[in-house]
Amino acid sequence: ALLKGKIAPVTDAERVALKDAVGRILAEKLVATRDVPPSDNVAVDGYAVRFADLVPGGETVLPVAGRAAAGHPLRDTAPAQSAIRVFTGALLPQGTDTVLMQEDCKVANGQVTIPAGIKAGANCREAGEDIKAGTLVLAAGRRLRAQEIGLAASLGLTTLSVYRKLRVALFSTGDELREPGDALSLGSIYDANRYTLRALLHGLGADISDLGILADKPETMRAALAEAAKTHDLVLTSGGMSTGEEDYVKAAVETLGKLHFWRLAIKPGRPVAMGQIGRVPFVGLPGNPVAVMVTFFLLARPLLLLLAGANDPGPKLYRVRAGFDYKKRPNRTEYVRARLVRDGDGWIAEKFARDGAGILTSMVESDGLAEIAEGVTKLEPGMPVDFLPFSEVIP
Repeated sequence: ALLKGKIAPVTDAERVALKDAVGRILAEKLVATRDVPPSDNVAVDGYAVRFADLVPGGETVLPVAGRAAAGHPLRDTAPAQSAIRVFTGALLPQGTDTVLMQEDCKVANGQVTIPAGIKAGANCREAGEDIKAGTLVLAAGRRLRAQEIGLAASLGLTTLSVYRKLRVALFSTGDELREPGDALSLGSIYDANRYTLRALLHGLGADISDLGILADKPETMRAALAEAAKTHDLVLTSGGMSTGEEDYVKAAVETLGKLHFWRLAIKPGRPVAMGQIGRVPFVGLPGNPVAVMVTFFLLARPLLLLLAGANDPGPKLYRVRAGFDYKKRPNRTEYVRARLVRDGDGWIAEKFARDGAGILTSMVESDGLAEIAEGVTKLEPGMPVDFLPFSEVIP
């Protein structure tokens, strides 16, 4: 709520081909200009008849007077006291109003025998059954997934108006970091965070400027952050946000702008900050790989979607049952890596064996995060717990 009141979403829009719109944010409401489907059609393979021609309470025998398939409609009105052979997707022949499944009928000598018990209008799809012309199909701010793209295609659209991609500047910080492929000296490690964040940003459709690794030098950091803020919509860093003497990111941001908050009562991910460099939003994530992902899911991702014009940044949590014991202090929300196992009609969250914020394998071998709420001090097996599946936040 604090951040929503302090950011201004990108409002620049562009029109893109339908095939290129997946993952983008719709910039204008989409109102149907036609019915979908455009005409009454057949839902099954079988025989189309007039319901009034059927014998009440008994079998009906009718001659087969024509054929209609998808893309090959019956051109003339179906004669009275007859049946038309039809196939799924075909236009409902004029003069008919009910369709019998072929499995329920008997055919011999050009005639079809129809059993009793069929209801009027059975197995027919009405024009506009999915979408009526003039109705609001998608609201502006909707993030376009495969199903939204398909819906737009069903209306015959070839382009959509979407907000432009967010320009995100991405840094890692720390003298100990090396690029993958480089030689490691004593005390150095490979930079996993920037590659993780780049993949997450790519999944959100951002235009990413990978600006590499920032050295632990105050003047270098200030200059790089200031320069990035000139041409980007969001500046995102990892590392350098704690209270150590070598953690320079916080001080650099406070010199260039301001922090709206720093250090949250969460685990993992306490040393996380959000603020502004001039008018440009800034997110400073922790340095530990698991904490980076957790805080990105909970804070950076919703902020990025809001900036991009989305009206529902999420993510959604789902209620499952705990399959583990857990104790924690009050006044802090904790996120436990877990995998889901099926138990009868429900799901059980089983905790990953190790808790370290640097154990990136835990994010690979888990299905998501169990949220142990602020007021909970003890969790026992069978108790309800909210669960954030990675499928909600990782495309």
